[in-house]
Amino acid sequence: MAKDTHFLYQFPADHPRLSRFIIFALGCAMSLGFAPFGWSLLAPLLLLPLLFVCLITSPRDARAHAFWFGFGMFLAGTYWIYISVHVYGQAALWIAILLMIGLALLMAAIIALAGGLISRLAHGEPLLLLFVAPTTWVVAEWTRGWILTGFPWLALGYGQIDTPLAGWAPVIGVYGVSLMLMISATALLVAILSTGRLRGVALVIVALPWLAGAWLQGTEWTEPAGAPVRSTIIQAGVSQDKKWQPDQLLPIMRYYARATVQVPDSQIVVWPEVAIPSVNDRVESFIETMEQAARRNEQSILFGILERSTAGDSAGRLYNSVFIIGGERRQAYRKRHLVPFGEYFPVPDSVRAWMKMQNLPHSDLVAGAEIQPLLLARNGEKLAVAICYEDAYGAEQLYALPEATLLINVSNDAWFGDSIAPHQHLEIARMRALEVGRDVIRSTNTGISAFIDADGKLLKTGRQFVPEVLTANVEPRSGLTPYAATGNKLVIGLCLAIMGVFWIKSRVRP
Repeated sequence: MAKDTHFLYQFPADHPRLSRFIIFALGCAMSLGFAPFGWSLLAPLLLLPLLFVCLITSPRDARAHAFWFGFGMFLAGTYWIYISVHVYGQAALWIAILLMIGLALLMAAIIALAGGLISRLAHGEPLLLLFVAPTTWVVAEWTRGWILTGFPWLALGYGQIDTPLAGWAPVIGVYGVSLMLMISATALLVAILSTGRLRGVALVIVALPWLAGAWLQGTEWTEPAGAPVRSTIIQAGVSQDKKWQPDQLLPIMRYYARATVQVPDSQIVVWPEVAIPSVNDRVESFIETMEQAARRNEQSILFGILERSTAGDSAGRLYNSVFIIGGERRQAYRKRHLVPFGEYFPVPDSVRAWMKMQNLPHSDLVAGAEIQPLLLARNGEKLAVAICYEDAYGAEQLYALPEATLLINVSNDAWFGDSIAPHQHLEIARMRALEVGRDVIRSTNTGISAFIDADGKLLKTGRQFVPEVLTANVEPRSGLTPYAATGNKLVIGLCLAIMGVFWIKSRVRP
């Protein structure tokens, strides 16, 4: 496409600083497309200027603009890292700011690479952009979900959980929803820039993902597998700055015990991640007491705690675990995907000593096995557990299907205070329910605790920062959604194949 003389085509070159600042501001505004704001339809509109820049500028300029877009997106969307590191982690202010900005820069670098590649493969042609922009963006999202242990937060698909595009989630997962959003946004830009028949075709493509998604929402991919299960979530509402104080242990245990006794008719009771702020062998008598009560009431109680295991290690290894009690034997799930610099520290001992002086936590937890047996409830339900942000890694949870009839997510979003993070995390949990067609019981220390149905809809939610006891009936389900059967292979494979074709074409282009 020949560059027009219209000022918009010349603007990025004539006013590079202002142009990049505008793109940065648009990136910041992208957080409005996610929870708690939920302005989902804003996302494709905010992407239009970035796509336009990638179309009309050189790969170098496109990289620069995409970098500033990504930096704004992650700076505004994950500012809560500062709260967890400085406010509750009590690290020095400069350390918190460095970590927050460092993560945003890393994520922005990935988006920058995507922007440059889009520009190179599109060659300024709107029709080529329609193929390469959506696929390249989705591959970038997927890449940042695993590189350096991964940070899959703010994938575009999460913000569409309440739109017709969510109908694609059980078929091709959250990255597939991102792909459909990008196809629609790119087609809209093509329609704006084109005339005649191409504009008409582009407008059809704009609408097609939404119409198809709405149609897919009418499909029931899984089926009920038994009677509804009466379940209870118990949330103590203890803030992070108080939870680990020694004088809080006994009141916390008493609260969970009293609250559990008050719901004897619930078949499954779920406490949050590390609900008991201790190591299991230090509170064994309490666990045994609750175990006896659960058996009397024919209940299954799930609770998070630090688990010490001396198997193969006389010093003992610590796991972030969820125990289930009330059945014939005690079972445990051990967290598999740990948070770097939160639960383990890939640094030399000398750096650990420095971290200790800076009030940063410095004790490593150990990751559980990649594949673990499902937890079996007393009533026969098979439970797949994800601890904290493990549920952001949807493909890693698929090993539990189709055997799992319910999903359990326990978390401690108290680290993020009254920020947007707990709302974003709940949005992610909703996507996991929708992708695999399973109800989710989500228990957190300070909220947002919730029951989520197999369509990703909220059945009941609790308040934040206060004690809560929530009871609802959840529906066990069986069967496999298309996404649960294939994971990300289909959508990522397709995107890589399309990118490969256009990469080859760009290499042989005269």
